[in-house]
Amino acid sequence: MKKFEKIIELPENVSAQLQVKTLSLKCGNAASSREFKAAGIRLSLEGNKIIISSDKAGKKTDAVANTLEKHIKNMIQGFKEDYEYRLSVVYSHFPISVAVKQGLVEVNNFLGEKKPRRARILGITRVEVKGAEITVRGNSKEDAGQTAANLEQATRVSARDRRVFQDGIYITKKPG
Repeated sequence: MKKFEKIIELPENVSAQLQVKTLSLKCGNAASSREFKAAGIRLSLEGNKIIISSDKAGKKTDAVANTLEKHIKNMIQGFKEDYEYRLSVVYSHFPISVAVKQGLVEVNNFLGEKKPRRARILGITRVEVKGAEITVRGNSKEDAGQTAANLEQATRVSARDRRVFQDGIYITKKPG
């Protein structure tokens, strides 16, 4: 039977801790942890190396191992530099105002609606609003991306012609 092993080298300033299937990485005062549940794949820690291994190699096992490897590399990359998403606020008639409040982004006066629309901020993601530009930053790619998607989905227009009603918040720049 074929076996395979993938080795990920950790930078010298990043420390790792593995408990059952939860990998915790720490760099200075920033920390990130993630649970990896993958059948047939083992994670182990030896010094400053993370080893992804399996007893049987196949297309599906390779695909899952590559996914785990990329998730771990994204966690490490998040310590080097933040993932940044830029969004634009677009409106034609009713001026939209955006405010950040305790884990939420509140969108007021969207299409003249009286009730504000809200989008959740996930994890330790930072959201900055400057006029018609919104910047979402965070060291977790998943949290920053989902926060940007939440903003875009909060201003989704339904039951109207999208060609006419183009108001909303749209992602204009993604990392990578």
